[in-house]
Amino acid sequence: MGAPNRARSGPALSFRRLAERSTFFMPAAILLLLLVFYPIATTIILSFFSGSSFVGLGNYGAILQDPATLNPNGLSGGPPYGTLVNNLLWIVIHLPLSLFTGLVLAVLLQRVRGASIIKSFIFLGMVTPLIVIGVLLGFTIEAPVGFVPAFFGSIGLPSLDVNWIAHPTTLLFGLILGSVWSWTGFSTIIYSAGLTTIPKDYFEAARVDGASEWHIFTRITWPLLRPVTLVIVTMSLLWELKLFDIILGATNAGGGVGGAADVLALQMYRYAFVALPPEANKAAAVACMLLLFTTLVAGFLFRRLLTGDAPKPRAARRLATSTRAGE
Repeated sequence: MGAPNRARSGPALSFRRLAERSTFFMPAAILLLLLVFYPIATTIILSFFSGSSFVGLGNYGAILQDPATLNPNGLSGGPPYGTLVNNLLWIVIHLPLSLFTGLVLAVLLQRVRGASIIKSFIFLGMVTPLIVIGVLLGFTIEAPVGFVPAFFGSIGLPSLDVNWIAHPTTLLFGLILGSVWSWTGFSTIIYSAGLTTIPKDYFEAARVDGASEWHIFTRITWPLLRPVTLVIVTMSLLWELKLFDIILGATNAGGGVGGAADVLALQMYRYAFVALPPEANKAAAVACMLLLFTTLVAGFLFRRLLTGDAPKPRAARRLATSTRAGE
């Protein structure tokens, strides 16, 4: 008689335990639904309407045909190039510079006394608000107060001894190059953490075998840091796609003179809060475009991170012991 009762009470007890445990997740689930999924769904729906009329992909087509998004004349005649091209330029220039600068600093500081203090100063750019960085960059490249034009003037380059803020040809590149320091701290810290995971005997075996520092870096350090590199590339790409604060702080809501430094996030801001009347539907379409770009980039890179063939420790050790100077 006791066994059937236990059998009947078993599922009820399991359901009760499941209900009790679920209550711990309910507050987070409700907040996630209200603050993440509901706004995303509303934005996607809003992007397919113009007022109360359903226009399908009409908003997307209007945005892509807007010269502010893609300026065909700029590709041959100079800036402004359009927000899509400007975002691409941020990625092409800012990503490799910040990544390799951080890698070099992490490797150089690996065996330096007091490296933690130096890294703290390097990391200041990451904890400084981006709007403040934008204002500082604006003063840095603006003549006559900025030291960038003054520096080029002192070395005899009058073509660069100009007010970079007021020249479309220099504004965008000045902001890109100036913002490298703000993101270098991130890559430096992540690479420094990645270097601590590589066993020291790999480097010692290579040095005993007569390998140069360059061979140690190219055959041991760099291959074993590939997972770390993918993380840095992913985070950097997402940051560069949603860039907004630095441009607004250094210039204005129009992206500077002639929109030379305009980006997609700033274009979305203008549609929603600057245009009269506000064009919320176009702003939602730009937001959906950014969501699509970031999802595709993050999905591709994380897939590479999870499925890629990372260098195996034994293979790295064989590289270390077989690496000889001059090979």
